[in-house]
Amino acid sequence: MVDILTSEQMRAIEGAAIGAGEVSGLVLMERAGAGVVDAVDSHWPELREAPGRAVVVCGPGNNGGDGFVIARLLAERGWTVTLGLLGAPDRLPPDARANHDRWAALGAVHDLDSALAALGPADLAVDALFGTGLTRPLSGTAAGVANALAEMSWGGGRVVAVDAPSGLCMDSGRPLAPPEGDGVAAAGLTVSFHARKLGHVLAQGPERCGRVVVADIGLSRGHVRAALGAEARRAVVRSVEAPDPERLDKAAAPAAHKFTHGHALVLAGGPGKGGAARLAARGALRVGAGLVTLACPPEALAENAARLDAVMLAPVADAATLARQLNDARLQALCLGPGLGLDRAADLVPAALAAARSTVLDADALTAFAGDPAQLFAMLHPACVLTPHAGEFARLFPDLADDLTGPVKAGPARSKVDATRAAAGRAGCVVLFKGADTVIATPDGRAAVHVASDQCAAPWLATAGAGDVLSGMITGLMARGFAAFAAAQAAGWLHAAAARHFGPGLIAEDLPEALPGVFRSLGL
Repeated sequence: MVDILTSEQMRAIEGAAIGAGEVSGLVLMERAGAGVVDAVDSHWPELREAPGRAVVVCGPGNNGGDGFVIARLLAERGWTVTLGLLGAPDRLPPDARANHDRWAALGAVHDLDSALAALGPADLAVDALFGTGLTRPLSGTAAGVANALAEMSWGGGRVVAVDAPSGLCMDSGRPLAPPEGDGVAAAGLTVSFHARKLGHVLAQGPERCGRVVVADIGLSRGHVRAALGAEARRAVVRSVEAPDPERLDKAAAPAAHKFTHGHALVLAGGPGKGGAARLAARGALRVGAGLVTLACPPEALAENAARLDAVMLAPVADAATLARQLNDARLQALCLGPGLGLDRAADLVPAALAAARSTVLDADALTAFAGDPAQLFAMLHPACVLTPHAGEFARLFPDLADDLTGPVKAGPARSKVDATRAAAGRAGCVVLFKGADTVIATPDGRAAVHVASDQCAAPWLATAGAGDVLSGMITGLMARGFAAFAAAQAAGWLHAAAARHFGPGLIAEDLPEALPGVFRSLGL
């Protein structure tokens, strides 16, 4: 897994490297500037052969210092550079001032208004106003420049942001909103240093940042260990990566049989309501569960039998019937919620949770307890996974959801990671908070983000039933023996990969059928 850092964590890592005497701030600044120029060359290769006019806007901190390095390196490559500075040179930090002086020996330092006027005909704009440490909304000319950069980027112009589009809270991906307007930049390319930050992957971050490239500036795992103690390192958010193929590979156990790979039970609703549960069951089967049974009311058996073959059926009328069904110890994992119906969910969920099996709760199994979430939380156990979308999250955790809405007046703003961690702690189990920025957290504070943006974007998942398939995939993996946190991460990655594998025109029924192709791409 790859670290995704907060602004404070990044500052601590840089400070540890500088404090150890292994590198200077000036060297880090030079490496950062070179990393941005190299990323521009790679992202817009046509500019390598035809340097044009660049506008670099620099802020009053070390992000501005990076901008001075970039301006100098571009000028050395034959670019005509207009550089605008916010504030006075004598207020710059020492390293930024040193690079200001190096640039001043080559070209003029203008004010921001002059740089803003030069943006129109520019072939490249470099946003080095404010980086990861911004904690307040932009105002005045700075806000105007940010708005102009956003307009330029969204209009097809080339804008590169140094670590962050100015005006974006990089701990949450939420805009720091000034009273008078937007005041948040956007870029087609954002170059981060050492690691991505949370703001690159959460909320509006992917939309504002465009493609995110991480430039190596020479910081090592040793610097991370020196900066962050063991407990702090455990709190670092990780990106969800492709699951280990060996864990998914049935061929690794050639003598195994269907029960070796687990039996999943998916609870379904009444007649005419079984589609969502059938999608979940299909997802559980395709992800590798050895057996999957769909349990529905007796009056819905004929309907489901007409639609299912490999998925087995069992009549489950009520909680007492479910409890008897769960006497079969070979039922390792349960899925409740998709199409279940609120009354049926309220009846069956307590019986399911009392069995203390690996359990996924989604949709109606969450909404049924919206009036008294504490009742649900009291029944949950560590082998559960809750998979709410934003609306369901708000029903169970209204106070946490409220923290994620509305304009941000000061940073660092509360993030989706913060809210999901708090929800997992309150519920006492894993919470997977769905979205393009899916966040998965455990009660002890571990957290991971699945980044479905840029090259990993899966916009086709915005279709009815996709979340039901995800719930089934988590259930199937838990039936196979995956722990709750690992199952949620692996299923989240496979779910998006299946959508990308199928591509445009995807409907939920296609997701399970795309999984074999994804498995082959993993070498299975």
